[in-house]
Amino acid sequence: MKLCLLSFIRNKNVAARKTNDDEKLIMDAARRMGHKITLIRAEKCHTYCGHRQLQVFYNNKPFPKFDAIIPRVSALGKVHLECIMMKHLELLGHTLVNRYYPCINAKNKLRTLEKMVLNNILVPKTISVTRNEYLDEAITRVGGVPVVLKTPFGSLGVGVAIVESKRSLQSSLDIFWGSSGTRHMLIQEYIKESNGKDIRVFVVGGKIVAAMERTAQEGDFRSNINAGGAGATVELTYEEKKMALKATKVMKLQISGVDILRSDKGPLIMEVNCNPGLKGITEVTGLDIGGEIVKFAVGFAKRQKAIRKK
Repeated sequence: MKLCLLSFIRNKNVAARKTNDDEKLIMDAARRMGHKITLIRAEKCHTYCGHRQLQVFYNNKPFPKFDAIIPRVSALGKVHLECIMMKHLELLGHTLVNRYYPCINAKNKLRTLEKMVLNNILVPKTISVTRNEYLDEAITRVGGVPVVLKTPFGSLGVGVAIVESKRSLQSSLDIFWGSSGTRHMLIQEYIKESNGKDIRVFVVGGKIVAAMERTAQEGDFRSNINAGGAGATVELTYEEKKMALKATKVMKLQISGVDILRSDKGPLIMEVNCNPGLKGITEVTGLDIGGEIVKFAVGFAKRQKAIRKK
């Protein structure tokens, strides 16, 4: 089959070197399985609207035809604009694995938490604030300090901090508000008993294909591998498996990385990622996760073709 890996990483981005490892895992798996795969950089694409016509161009030529497109949506800010070409491609009849609206919902942490709550999935207490005068009440509502401070958009552990006092929260907010481009900040309950650990569950096509426990490095509380955390294999409970699959279904994602905290109240969903990293979990588990993504994309493309023929 003819596949496309659609990357939203800009080559000049410092994080590109890390994400390219993930791209390579998918592309190597596709070629190993006998498929042709092309890496297309979203920054080289542009959209056209005019005279009753939509179009997407790549390097100033019409976007090539593929059996399936696998987007790697690494954009953080203004995702609805950065990724609008995905919606164009859908409207033009292209088959995408992880579609536009599920991706922009997953990229918004507050929207993700909202959808979890509406579907009876437990999450840490979280409140969104935009003004200083609401901080005292916000801290009280999530259970008091320490609290976790997050930007609504972010990944790889960027835009996350633990705050030990009301005074330091104010200082941290001033910094975040000045650098993040938004006045919305999330103040979240700190789950002490998680002890700097969380679980990443990798879901592909409604099936759990891998899981690992991540532990923060000494002196940090962020367990992300890219923030220096360490990974280890983990045995999921029945409840955790059920929760990861339900969260992915609620977000309408075909590929997801579900982050779970183990708490005294039971497992809590922290995030549902539409662009989960492959390298760390592949190295920890020894599983061919890139291959699982390719297998699903190929099968999904075949099913979509059969539907169109009816």
